[in-house]
Amino acid sequence: MKRRYEQDEVDILIVGAGAAGGVLAKELSEAGLSVVVLDAGPWRDPQKNFASDELSMRQLGWEDTRLVDGTVPLGMGYSNSGRGVGGGTQNFTGVFLRFHESDFKTKSIDGVGEDWPIHYKDLEPYYNRIEKEIAVSGPKHFPWGNFRGPYPYPERDPLSPNAYLFQKGCEALGIQSAVTPLAILSAPFDGRPPCINRGFCIQGCMPNAKFSTLTVHIPKAVKAGAEILPDCMVTQIEVDANGHASGVLFIHQGTEYRQRAKTVILSAHAVETPRLLLHSASPQFPDGLANSSGWVGRAIMTHSSNDVYAKFEQEVRLYKGTPVLASTQDFYETDPRRGYARGYTIHSHGSRPIDMAEGISKSTQDPLWGSGLRQAMLNYNHYGRLTMVGEVLPQWDNHISLSDEKDDYGMPRAAVTFNYGDNDRKLIDHAVDNMQLILKAAGGEIAFVVPDTQHFMGGCRMGNNPATSVVNTYGQSHDIPNLFICDASLFVTSSGCNPTNTVMALAARTADYIIELASI
Repeated sequence: MKRRYEQDEVDILIVGAGAAGGVLAKELSEAGLSVVVLDAGPWRDPQKNFASDELSMRQLGWEDTRLVDGTVPLGMGYSNSGRGVGGGTQNFTGVFLRFHESDFKTKSIDGVGEDWPIHYKDLEPYYNRIEKEIAVSGPKHFPWGNFRGPYPYPERDPLSPNAYLFQKGCEALGIQSAVTPLAILSAPFDGRPPCINRGFCIQGCMPNAKFSTLTVHIPKAVKAGAEILPDCMVTQIEVDANGHASGVLFIHQGTEYRQRAKTVILSAHAVETPRLLLHSASPQFPDGLANSSGWVGRAIMTHSSNDVYAKFEQEVRLYKGTPVLASTQDFYETDPRRGYARGYTIHSHGSRPIDMAEGISKSTQDPLWGSGLRQAMLNYNHYGRLTMVGEVLPQWDNHISLSDEKDDYGMPRAAVTFNYGDNDRKLIDHAVDNMQLILKAAGGEIAFVVPDTQHFMGGCRMGNNPATSVVNTYGQSHDIPNLFICDASLFVTSSGCNPTNTVMALAARTADYIIELASI
């Protein structure tokens, strides 16, 4: 490789070029710091490497084997993480919601989970900055949470048939709904075109109407001097005699390289970040880096993401338009009358044919295969679909560990152990009941309920107490001051909404902190 910084000790080394890593690379390089970013996957060109093809675009996900244990069959790979420059922002739906104040104080307010060491107000200026920077499209008035609009760009219009049916069902039941805030342009911005409703958002957006760090933050980081190295798998974080991070070892095309750095930042995802920390154990840190508390890999969370399909007499055509175009958060906050704590968001959610076929084959009511699956899919154009994003409470026993099985790089594969708690299951039941009622009120006949999960979080929680957390409020390790963690593994609780906006807001806040430290 022809390397700009190969022989240098750079100011900043970032592992992972996804939602957080892209923001950090841009902010820190523009502040004049020397930055190298390593990503395990390729650097794609949307116009050349993205395709409107469900099967081929599964390559956008992290498809390496992970071992799963527990009572909940977690989906791995494409459905939960990205691989390559841009990370999961290449293949996410673009839903861009903020956490509510209550999300940061679940223990104090509702007696469950844990309190974050920050408040909504700590992230508010960063939510504002990120949403303006990428021109989030959303309603003039959003009915829930601390931020009620307006968003920088107008809401998407027109909506999909599935979204209109969802709104119809909500209105009939007296449930509020709104057009979903999206990191997808409704008008031209910064050289990017508006969305034309191709509908293949999670297969990568060829026109670049959907935001990704691949097309927004990474080019700006490169312009400011950052070096981006794709297809480089980091296998070890190195520490010096003083117990400080000194750089990393990584493999590119079968050859091992070393990059030295004054500060190392892990933005590698909620599975890979704990895995790398645990694998980097040394005589100084026998239990893994940043793990004196024992919390590395612990209290991982996902979102419950069950789908409900209903059959309609008229054609719906779930492939039409952006997948998510309308939502409700009427069930987001705790209501003691429901018998569980916390809540969820419901989205109208489109589906491509392979996605639907794969889902309904695992239906909780009547799993399908063979002729039954074929017959159901012949009526694909007549199905509508709703999806929940349900809060899952943190549990110590839900964790990432290292297995005995090794991958192609000689690293132990990640072992993911996960079980729902009683509260999680009650919340899912309530959400599924409401989704069925909404679809029925819109004129549909309930056909399939599909269990699912999305969005890994936790595993390196932030906190003020080093005995019960891994990092401080800026993602700085309690044990190793020049080692930072900045991705969804920081999350203390999961919330009831999509996490990308909060991941990026945390990254912008961490970048400001590191810039301030560098200036001292």
